[in-house]
Amino acid sequence: MAPQPWKDKVSNPAQLGGIETAVLDNGAGRGTRIAWINTGTGLRYKVVLDRAMDIADAFFNQHSLAWLSHSGITPPEPFTDRGIDWLRTFNGGLLTTCGLTHVGGPEQDAYGERGLHGQISNIPAQIESIIQPDPVTGKLDMSITGRMLETKVFGPSLELKRTISGTIGQPTIRIHDEVINRANTPAPHMLLYHFNFGWPLVDEGTKLVWQGDWQAREGGINGDIFREGYDFRTCPAPLDTHSGTGEAVAFIDARADSSGQCTAGLYNPQLGFAVAMRFQKDQLPWLTNWQHWGKGEYVTGVEPGTHPPIGQAKAREQQSLIFLEPGESRTYEIEIEILDNQEQINQFVNLSA
Repeated sequence: MAPQPWKDKVSNPAQLGGIETAVLDNGAGRGTRIAWINTGTGLRYKVVLDRAMDIADAFFNQHSLAWLSHSGITPPEPFTDRGIDWLRTFNGGLLTTCGLTHVGGPEQDAYGERGLHGQISNIPAQIESIIQPDPVTGKLDMSITGRMLETKVFGPSLELKRTISGTIGQPTIRIHDEVINRANTPAPHMLLYHFNFGWPLVDEGTKLVWQGDWQAREGGINGDIFREGYDFRTCPAPLDTHSGTGEAVAFIDARADSSGQCTAGLYNPQLGFAVAMRFQKDQLPWLTNWQHWGKGEYVTGVEPGTHPPIGQAKAREQQSLIFLEPGESRTYEIEIEILDNQEQINQFVNLSA
């Protein structure tokens, strides 16, 4: 291992980075557990331990990466699982997890009633471990692991074990998830990673990068964005048509490279860096691009998932709904990396050319 510039100059590893846990003590989020993770590269982000270990604020140097809603962080509300109540505590943030049995709009059928995007984001984590870096011994990796149980008597009972990790000196977020069926009957399973990007990363001229065949979601006002001949991969100025519930959504059959890896993200040429997201096609075959260019609510979502957000009923109808047998598990891995080297950026942007 090559000598590091900080060798013999640092007493406490926190000078370089690491994981710091805390409890919010003011406002709507009072009492909510969080963890700040600092990679020592300018990339730092806030994990909300009481909200499925989702990621709220995220920054690269002075620039915010994430869109934050008016509500900010709120405590978990496990019974906001009907209709669109989920939106009342939707902070946005860099990541909001949707599932574990349903992603999509509210619905009701012979199998039950399901609210918008499921329950998992309102479930607190039981933290199992926090591993800090130890630069003196050459250990630069760090991680935090927790478990969230989405359960009720008679099932379904699905557990999400999440590890968020990074390495001092690397501008990267790694997410490793394992979903396990803890019940004694098969359980339906859908999962979507609702990544929400905002200003200044998202601005007029920011480029969206993704590959694959796409179709506009049925309904809404998708026609103003997702149509042939329109440059829907370049972020526009705020749109009056996106006030209130105005939005556009595309479902993308994500295209993988020869190794099975899919890549998506954003590039802001004015700021000089890109955010690259990588995931495996066999784990997360779908990508959703949500565009909501409202004034004061200016956001785009780049969202890998087991399904597009079509809902459990539609997935049953299409025979694409996943069922986990008792004791069965599925693993999902996503990597987010900041690219600020122009050669790397050019390779990334050319993926969707």
